[in-house]
Parts: sequence; C-alpha cells; structure tokens
Amino acid sequence: MLQKSPPADPHSDLVHLPHTPLPDYYKSGDAAERERFLRTTFDDTAVDYDRLERILGLGTGSWYRRQALLRAGLKPGMDVVDVGMGTGLVSREILHVTGEPARLVGVDPSPGMMGQARLPAEVRCREGRAEAMPLPDASADFIVMGYALRHIADFSAACTEFRRVLRPGGTLLILEITRPEGRLATALLKAYMRGAVPLMARLVSRARATPMLWRYYWDTIEACVPPAEVLRTLAGCGLQAAERYVELGIFSEYRARG
Repeated sequence: MLQKSPPADPHSDLVHLPHTPLPDYYKSGDAAERERFLRTTFDDTAVDYDRLERILGLGTGSWYRRQALLRAGLKPGMDVVDVGMGTGLVSREILHVTGEPARLVGVDPSPGMMGQARLPAEVRCREGRAEAMPLPDASADFIVMGYALRHIADFSAACTEFRRVLRPGGTLLILEITRPEGRLATALLKAYMRGAVPLMARLVSRARATPMLWRYYWDTIEACVPPAEVLRTLAGCGLQAAERYVELGIFSEYRARG
C-alpha cells in the first residue's frame, strides 16, 4: 500500500517528540532524563540486540531491510548515511547492495551499540544524533534511518538535518514499525512484542535491562504519532514527494527526496 503526503499546511504544527512521554521509564516531560534513559539502555543492552532482533523478526529481518533499500532506489555509486545505525543491521544490508564500505557513514548516539557493529574498517562510524549530524551539507545521496524514529528527541529537527545533508534529489528512507489499524491485529502484535519477546529475552539475554528494552519498544510503537503526521512533517521541513509504503500492515517505509 502506498500513501502520499497530505497537502502541506503552513499553519499546522510539525511533529517534534515522536510519541507521548512514557513516565514508566523516565520522568514525564524531562527531555534530559529521557535522553539519559535511552543512552544508558542502548549502551547496556547492545550485547543482546542482534540476537533478540533475529527472534523478533523470525529470521526475515535482513531480507526485508534489503528489499526496502532496493525499493527506495539504493544502488552502487551512492554516498550513504545510516542514521541510528546501532549494531549495523541496516548497514550490513546497505553493503550487500552497494559493496562500497568507504562510501558509508554510520551515525548513532550510543557508543555501546556501534561497538557491537561488525562492519568493514572502511565504514566511518560517527557518534551523533539525527538532530545534529556530524556531516557536511549536501554530502549524501541516500540517507536511511532504521527503526529509530521513535527514539529521537525532535523529529522535525531531524527532518531539517536530513534535508541539509542530502544532495539535491537525494533519497531519504525511514523504516519503522507502525501500530496496525485493526484492534485484533494490534492486540496480537502487542501480545507478541510486549509479552512473548520480553519473555524470550529473559531466557537468552546477558544484560538485565534487555527484557525492559523490548517492552519499551512496543510502548513507543503504541504511543507513536500517526503516519499522516510523519508525512506532513517530512513535507513541512522541505523534503519532496513524501510517501509511505506499507508491508503487512505494520512495516512502514517513509520515502522522500532532498
């Protein structure tokens, strides 16, 4: 399914915080505490992340990520930025397509996550946030952010940065899991992600915080702003031809041009 961006409304507010505060994890409304919680949690659970991701994706995650990159037009010869690179799950699929590690830059605020990335030495890993990327203007042909939209502090600021770093006509791809529209589908996904996955995490993880991370993962999905607001913010920040492609009702691929 393909959803186009709604007409830009200059009087409407753009999305800043991508989901409502979650006081079960950090003090509601305290941006600094939220950022500390995320940094500590991702650093502490990095050792378990890839193993749990394989369980969550039932072994299909790498195939899906590669297909999404290809659908968005990734090809050899592009300078690519992987925002929120984490342990390099998306970066590895980028390299399967391009085969050019020297043309790939990964950006992430968690040194612990980047330390677990098994990538060629030529890949440049930079500590940084989506809202303030340590990259020059117009330096990328393709920017991807995989499943990190819900974890950034200011989505509209990140979109402005994406536009700054993209070359004219360059491609932005944001991968995200979106709450299903139907009540039954939502209940089933919630039971799996907030119940079954944390239980499996408790059995196989090494870090104490790992089961909590996967409960938090679902809670951010449930609280996330709707897709129409994501599209409106992309367009409102000057990105062109914003659209959303959906697989299986939950895997959102937001695409836009610089």
